[in-house]
Amino acid sequence: MIVSTRGEYALRLMIALAGKQEFSPLKEIALGNRIPHKYSENIMTALAKAGLVEGSRGKNGGYRLTRPPEAYSVAEIIAATETNFFVTSCTRDSSCPHADTCTTLPVWRALDETVREFLSRYTLADLLPKG
Repeated sequence: MIVSTRGEYALRLMIALAGKQEFSPLKEIALGNRIPHKYSENIMTALAKAGLVEGSRGKNGGYRLTRPPEAYSVAEIIAATETNFFVTSCTRDSSCPHADTCTTLPVWRALDETVREFLSRYTLADLLPKG
C-alpha cells in the first residue's frame, strides 16, 4: 500500500482547517499548502462526501471541519480519499477464487489490519503544530 499525494494532501488540507472555526476559502488553503486548486477541489469533494468537512457557498463560504480535530483519525482521512487502501488486491474484496485455499491471505489481511490500527492511533489533533 502506498499513500498517494491525494492522501497526503488530504491530511494537509485537514490540518489547515483544524485551526479555524469559520469557513475557510479553499483557494486560500490550497495556495498556503502549495496544493493545486483543482486537485484540492477534488479532494475536498471526497472529504465532504465522507462527512469529514462541510462546505458553504457565497462570500464567506469555504470549508470547515464537522468535528473537533481530536475526533478524526488519520486512518479515516486516508480511507476517505484513497481508492486503494489495501496492501494487495486480494484483501480489497472477497471475489478471489483462491480465497478458501490461499495460504498467504491471512498474512495480507493481518498486514492490512496492522496498517489501519497504526493510522487509527493518530488523530488530526496529533498532527497540529505544537506551540
